[in-house]
Order: sequence, then C-alpha cells, then structure tokens
Amino acid sequence: MSTETQIETQPEKSAIIVKKIDFKMISFTLAGKDYGVDIMKVKEIRKANQFTHVPNTPVYVRGVDNLRGDIIPIIDLRMMFNLPAERRDADALENIIILRVGEIILGIIVDTIDRVVGINKDSIQPPHPIFGDINVKYISGVVEYEGKLYIILDVERIFSQENEERTTQKPAKTTEAAPTPKFELTQKPEELNYQFFTETLATFANFHVSSLNEDWVKNRAREWERLRKDSKLEVQLTNEKDAQEFLAPFYSDFNDRLWDLDTAKSWFSSIDLGQQGQILVWNPGCGRGVETYSLAVLIKTLYPGRPFKIWANDKDLLSISNAPSLALPKEQVPPEYLSFMVETRSGYQFNSEIKSHILFEFHDILHLNPYDNLQLIVVRDVLSFLSKQDQERLLEEFYEKLRPGGYLILAKNEKLGHDRKGFIDYSKDQLSLYKKKE
Repeated sequence: MSTETQIETQPEKSAIIVKKIDFKMISFTLAGKDYGVDIMKVKEIRKANQFTHVPNTPVYVRGVDNLRGDIIPIIDLRMMFNLPAERRDADALENIIILRVGEIILGIIVDTIDRVVGINKDSIQPPHPIFGDINVKYISGVVEYEGKLYIILDVERIFSQENEERTTQKPAKTTEAAPTPKFELTQKPEELNYQFFTETLATFANFHVSSLNEDWVKNRAREWERLRKDSKLEVQLTNEKDAQEFLAPFYSDFNDRLWDLDTAKSWFSSIDLGQQGQILVWNPGCGRGVETYSLAVLIKTLYPGRPFKIWANDKDLLSISNAPSLALPKEQVPPEYLSFMVETRSGYQFNSEIKSHILFEFHDILHLNPYDNLQLIVVRDVLSFLSKQDQERLLEEFYEKLRPGGYLILAKNEKLGHDRKGFIDYSKDQLSLYKKKE
C-alpha cells in the first residue's frame, strides 16, 4: 500500500539578500536531527508500507516494494546507522525518499520529510564527527539555513559501498527445493515521474500544479518527455532553465506586450458589460502595466463614452512604480494604439485620457482586496504561481467580488473545471472566460 505526497516548498530569502542558489536538497529528519540529500539524487518522495520481505538480506533492508512495475529495495536509514526510530502502528505509512544512485533505484525510510532547501554551495562546510551520529565518511558537508544545521549525506558513498559489500558476501546455503530469492537492485529504464515532476516545477519556477492547470501540465509533460527522449536529454527538470523551457507554452497570448486589438475584440465578443453605468475592472498581477493599458484601450474602443475604472496592482514595487509612465519604442506599438498615445523622448506613452481610467497600486493579491461589485476581473498568468490553497481562496474571492453577470478571465491554460459552481464557461481556444451566474 502506498500514497504519494508533496513537499511544501518555501520561497528563498533572495528577495532580501541576493545570493546565488546553486545547490538544492531535500531536507528530512533522523532521530531529531536535520539532514539533507542532493535533489539531483532524488527521484521522488512517497509514503508506503507492507513491503515484501526478502530472506538473507541485512537487517536494515525492510524488503522490496513495487514502484509502478519496478521492484526496488527499501532501506531503513535509521536502522542502517543504528539510530532510534519512533514506534509506528503496523499499518502506518512510512516516509520514503526514492533515490537514484548511479544505475540503482532504492528507497530510504526517514522519520519526516521537510521541504526543498536552496543554498549557495560556498556556504557548505566540511564535515566533522561532532555534527552527527553518522560516520563522517558518509557526510559530504554541513550547512546552516534559517537557524537549522543540516547534515548533507553522501548517498553515492553510502550506497555504492553498501552495494559492493553485499555483492562480495558469500551466498547463503540453499536447497534445490527452496532456493534463496535473488536480491537485485535493478529497475527498468527511467520514466517520467509526475509527482516529483510537479515538485520540481514548484522548486525551480514557483509554479504550483493544481486542478486549475493540471490538464495542461499532464499534456505538456507527455510532449516534454517525448521531445527530451528524442534529443537524448534528461526528462526530469533539473534546473530553472528546464522549468522555464517547460512552461514557455503555458503563458497567455500577448503576455507582457500590447494586445492585438482585433484578437482582443474577438475575445470580448462573448462579454456583455451592459449599455450604461460605470464599468469596474480589476487587473491583479499587472506587472509593468502593458496588459492594463491594452484593457483600457479595448474598453474605450468597444464602449465609447462609457465611464470606466481599472484597478491594477502588483507586488513588484519597481514594475508598478514605473507603470504610470510606461514608455514603449515605436516598433512595439501596433498602429491602432497610436491615436491613444503621445510621443516623448523616452518613447511612446499613453495619453492622459487613457491614464485617467487606471489606478496603479502597489499591492499583494494575498492581502485584503478592497474591490467589490466588479464587472470584470482579468488575472492572467498569476494564479498558477501561487500555492494551491491560495489559488482556491482567491477563486472564491473573485466569485464574491464579481456582480451577478460579471466576467472572470484567467490564463489561457487555466481552467475552472465543470465542478466549479456559480460560473458559466464561455472559454475559447485562446481565452479562459467565465461568467458569474445571474
């Protein structure tokens, strides 16, 4: 019996002190102390029990487990290093880290699995016997992070040597009627592991897989696996560059550039903002304001003479500070926008009439949002970069803040799903559009 789990990742503190993050590790505990193992050696994490016992194996080998058709050994790291382990019920699930050591795949049982920690390699100190209960030759270094001292294990040395010792042992005596089962540390060729794959997206790109985007992620993962295998490249995401390359097709059309107005008008052909009264719009995560200005010009074009207000906010202080004076080179301005802009020394800026409809604010969407009775919320390429809990909470908040008949526009590849009550799906090929039921 087994279940898969996720590690809750936490943002690095590099926003405050800029440091190079060039080493990531999975952190876990053994006998009350904090340990880490290079994330590049980790295939996935999971919970499991009821392992199949194998005779004539070391006492710390709890047995073997079936990992989607591959039979892998499960090693109790606490017993291997003679560390105390808390008592568990017979049917309790063990915390397991699946490691890839050379050609070998195996699972290690630990007390608890904490999170992914990113550090600078230069901060790792040489090992010393006083740092742990484990032989210093199995420790690659120690590092302090957020008040905790982590002992980094050298799994290559631990398990390559342990495997060599096993293969040099004399075989146990057996009879022809009852041969000793052969204990092999082998597996089939590596296949994409979706669970660990989602963890690395969160680690390297702060992208959180949820019901909002999992259909796109699964389809992209199949495509990614095929492309990478054809190119004889590693399938799993191993760094930030891989994660960004994977996510490149996710982003909505005209991301961080002015919308093509003809395309945008086709999007809005399913949107009816009424014939009178002020149009109230909220555009969270607006960045430097390019999308917000596109919205303003589109509404001005579709509803000439109608008063409207767009609240645009972002937590990037530099971007939101520069948004009111955004200037673009002429080659980045479609001709249909020129009548709404003025030429300045720094480039083309939107005129005062367009700017009068927009209020740019420094604001974090996770804090109190004072907007209400909205007719339109445009939040593209934002939600998937928040935790799953925050995604769900904000979707509920969007529903509450929209007036009956109001519209919600999400990222192109974010979908509410058929079980989301209160919304009618008006999505098109290039637009995720939902209307609050009246």
